[in-house]
Amino acid sequence: MIANDKSKYDWAAYYDKTEGRPPRETTLFALDKFESKPFYGFGDKNLLAVDLGCGAGRDTIECLRRGWGVIAIDSEKKAIDKLSIRKDIPSNAQLTLQVGKIEDSIWPTCDFINSSFALPLVESEKFNSVWKNIRKSLKEGGRIACQLFGERDSWFGKSGMTFHNRHTVDLLLEGWVIEMLREEVEQSITVRGELKLWHIFHIVAKKVS
Repeated sequence: MIANDKSKYDWAAYYDKTEGRPPRETTLFALDKFESKPFYGFGDKNLLAVDLGCGAGRDTIECLRRGWGVIAIDSEKKAIDKLSIRKDIPSNAQLTLQVGKIEDSIWPTCDFINSSFALPLVESEKFNSVWKNIRKSLKEGGRIACQLFGERDSWFGKSGMTFHNRHTVDLLLEGWVIEMLREEVEQSITVRGELKLWHIFHIVAKKVS
């Protein structure tokens, strides 16, 4: 998904190849949790999700389809432009589009923060600040669904990225109710056709206070 040099990556080609793919497993898991165990205001038209690093909108569209309002944020204008013209945006969608890096973006208090494979792109020196902002902006009972990259990942050490081990992931999730935490180490072919070793933490967690 992510190039070794983010500034040189052909994002337009990436969005063309991935926009038709289904929502991420973590996104679906979190949304199903909201529906299976309704919390305050569930079903209210004012429920708000923030999709950090939304890309061409594979997760954003699913949130909209389920009646959520969404603020979709991506650092690439090409992504926002592509999302804005998707034909599968529901006619009554409450969608706000925003171009900006995660670490520089501002969003309101919300019920759900989704960030599929985007948080590893946050610069390491800014990651803790971003995480604190995520936690602060979520309402009690709200959730985050995301991926973090581990130290065995073949991109480990690349500049402008953040990597974790199981201990640091556990520290980040202290005080959260962990609903999914799956560690994956797997070799596969990237969208660019390259063989890559992935070390990924798939996370869904609920804020309880």
